[in-house]
Amino acid sequence: MEAKNILSANILDIVFEGRNKDYGAYDLRNTYNTRINTALAITAIAIIIVCSTAFIGNNATKSNTILPPDIVTELPPDNKKDKPIEPIKIIKPQPIKTIAFVPPIIVIDKLVIELPVENDKLVDVRIDTKTVEGKIDDGLTPNEIKGSNVIEAPVKKETPEDIIFKTVEIDARFKGDWGAYVKKEIEKNIDELTEANESGTCIVKFVVSKEGTVSNVEALTMKGTKLAEVAVNAIRKGPKWIPAIQNGTQVNAYRQQPITFTVNPDNFGIEI
Repeated sequence: MEAKNILSANILDIVFEGRNKDYGAYDLRNTYNTRINTALAITAIAIIIVCSTAFIGNNATKSNTILPPDIVTELPPDNKKDKPIEPIKIIKPQPIKTIAFVPPIIVIDKLVIELPVENDKLVDVRIDTKTVEGKIDDGLTPNEIKGSNVIEAPVKKETPEDIIFKTVEIDARFKGDWGAYVKKEIEKNIDELTEANESGTCIVKFVVSKEGTVSNVEALTMKGTKLAEVAVNAIRKGPKWIPAIQNGTQVNAYRQQPITFTVNPDNFGIEI
């Protein structure tokens, strides 16, 4: 390209100077701006057409909606003013037939004002503080009657805290050396035990609470003997025990503890 034509030439003509302009690259770059403008125009026209169609369809739907005439214009007639208000009927329960119970008092006949009720009249009636005429007691009426001073005592239900287990996963255990403790208690009474000359095994039954306290101590064998007395007192007056365990929780549980004592002329023996 001549120097005088460089300033007025297109950049593409400069780039493709001396090259094959019919190959395609020259034509694509030369028509790039025209193609971009055409694509933007087509896109804008398509958006306008879609929005216009949606707007027209929405207005047509609203214009074709017909509200039912009964919704606003017609209301149900108010007939409450025409109907009289019926009073609420209160049904009073029929009272249970009762008879007053007068406790017998031994006095002089002249001072007797009201005689006690005979047993024959106590059939099918409920004992109360006053006499009331009513229906026969069928046992279906609640225990507490309005106006009566006789109320059945509530039944105490046994709670899990009051349950005493007979068998547990881990028995209650004595804190410390049980053998040394029992031997010490027996040695305190060795003279009386030797004099009584009683040999045998005393089984002591008691309850260890979940707090470790001991209660309900009794001898199951050798009752009335000095050994039973010493064994029971040793457990009753002893220290707290380690509570029994059931399902990972400390519980109240029974415990049996045997104590064997033998008396010989020369010595004595204790077995725990």
